[in-house]
Amino acid sequence: MPLLTVLIGVILLVFLITKFKLNTFLSLVITAFVVGLILGIPVSDISTSIETGIGGQLGHLAIIFGFGSMLGKLISDAGGGFRIAHQLIATFGKKRIQIAVIITSFIIGLALFFEVGLVVLLPIIFVIAREVNMPLLYLGIPMAATLNVAHGFLPPHPAPTAVSQVLNAPLGHVLLIGILVSIPTIIISGPVFNYFLHRVYPQVYKKDINISVLGEYKEFELKDTPKFGISVLTALLPVILISIATILSFVLPAKSVIYQIVTFIGAPDVAMLISLIVAIFTMGIFRGLNIKEIGDAMSESVKQIAMMLLIIGGGGAFKQVLVDGGVSKYIGDLFGQTNLSPILVAWLIAALLRVSLGSSTVASITAASLVTSVVSNSSVSPVLVVLAIGAGSIFADHVNDAGFWMIKEYFGLTLKETFLSWTTLTSVISVSGLLSILLVSCFM
Repeated sequence: MPLLTVLIGVILLVFLITKFKLNTFLSLVITAFVVGLILGIPVSDISTSIETGIGGQLGHLAIIFGFGSMLGKLISDAGGGFRIAHQLIATFGKKRIQIAVIITSFIIGLALFFEVGLVVLLPIIFVIAREVNMPLLYLGIPMAATLNVAHGFLPPHPAPTAVSQVLNAPLGHVLLIGILVSIPTIIISGPVFNYFLHRVYPQVYKKDINISVLGEYKEFELKDTPKFGISVLTALLPVILISIATILSFVLPAKSVIYQIVTFIGAPDVAMLISLIVAIFTMGIFRGLNIKEIGDAMSESVKQIAMMLLIIGGGGAFKQVLVDGGVSKYIGDLFGQTNLSPILVAWLIAALLRVSLGSSTVASITAASLVTSVVSNSSVSPVLVVLAIGAGSIFADHVNDAGFWMIKEYFGLTLKETFLSWTTLTSVISVSGLLSILLVSCFM
């Protein structure tokens, strides 16, 4: 049974990491091989699946992570992150700092993928947590929850956009209803979940933890740091470029030269590259650093994330073996005939695919293709089904997804702590999102 195989794979992976203390990347590759054999993939094809999975996972993320870590390093070393953090604290105060984090994360999350938004925001959140003497996870949970909701529910992110097209749901309606559904979902999975997790599992909220992927924390005098405006512009330039490109893409003729230029500049990889070049000047050369010093800082930043990239690639290998082993087809067949509400069917299929395959995008697009006939024969608005698929695609993020390992490494968590905090959080996001969608369905 494919679902049992997935469970065996997860148990094996946890066993290798926790009991044998084996390197996480190696454990992921070993698990991928074992699961491939159990699923009946020909031995000669398992290696191809693993290579495809690693390449597919890192092909997009490696450039963004590399440029993102360099950008973050330059901003951090110059004191730009300190300046931004200081201004947010002064404006909102310590008691309302979660609100500042949520608002900032939502704005950034509208334009950037979850992984990219995390790379852009985390250095700033790290400094804020230090300055107000809070555990990093206390601010990290509302940040990550907000980014995840935007990534799963709202166009122009790839999954909700693609699913909207498959189900013939107007993008504008998906965006508007999606924002409406996002508000209670973020409140429940951000501040409310934070409160209960802190009471139930306080040991996960650590202070002064050593997070090697973020580099060493530096003390600054405010007068020696860049101005707030240039710091914000440099840090958010990827968001600005991608947002402008996204907006203009809806109004410009698809074959026009301007459209091609805007699309090129707004591609995440290019936007990160342009932002990094700008940061070299604003956070480096204009502050008296020479090219060698800037180059050394960027090289150091890449060294800090090297192992994390391998781990994320290993998660991609595990996911690809599950896809090639037919797990998604098996899940689709389970719901071939059902009398459940299309909203619940869509959520269940997406959730099972997410747990089994790891990728929320793969889960969303696959689920959309499986529920098309159910939606066409139902009076339920396809907009709500799109959002239900988005909610299901966030459910129970664990070891076969890049986000799980990013959270573990960035927040300095153990495997157990990541399961109890992050996997639980994504489940809360998914379920609260579903409940919000069902509530909205009463009025549509």
